[in-house]
Amino acid sequence: MAKINLFFVRHGQTHLNHYHRIQGWSDSDLTDQGVQDAVAAGKQLQRISFDQAYSSDTKRASRTARIILEANPAPLTEPVQKFAFREENFGYFEGNDTGQTWNIVGGPHGCYSYADLIAKFGMEKTRDLIAAADPYGEAETDEQFWHRLQVGLDEIVALAEPGQNILIAAHGTLIKSVVSRFSNLNVADAILNGSVTKVTYNKDQFSVAYYNKKEH
Repeated sequence: MAKINLFFVRHGQTHLNHYHRIQGWSDSDLTDQGVQDAVAAGKQLQRISFDQAYSSDTKRASRTARIILEANPAPLTEPVQKFAFREENFGYFEGNDTGQTWNIVGGPHGCYSYADLIAKFGMEKTRDLIAAADPYGEAETDEQFWHRLQVGLDEIVALAEPGQNILIAAHGTLIKSVVSRFSNLNVADAILNGSVTKVTYNKDQFSVAYYNKKEH
């Protein structure tokens, strides 16, 4: 049976990325650099004709998808926007300075960056630590996050035909989470804006072909 190919692309740089601010359910548009990130991803993927295209329901991801599709031989022009592919909800920490956030969340555990937290605790436990540190109790737990994401993944592979290529323009933490769950790759280091991660689906299993690839 031919595999279904899922090409996850992290959106291009945004204004909140540029200012080193936490950005989950909060949204900001692409910077000029972010547009170039998306253009570069489009060139990287231009030899792959997409049968379906999705993005999260944020402007940064949907705009990235549209730019990629402009360079693609497929007739698709608009991604299907899905809430399931939205970034992790960081609750109280949305829009906060990244350095300050990781000091608050990780400091009590001897971790002073997101990479430190992931290296020590992994994606799943780190997400629960963020949720536990949120005084409003609105940041997503790992269970809540995966409940919505898995539904989205299951829906798109159920609609796909064997051998199809599917674009998913999404977010850094979401892509790291997918890679962490379906491979043994190290996801502690930063994921690049506009980078491509390929995940295959075959015989009811997801596997990671490559992660965080960006051609220069």
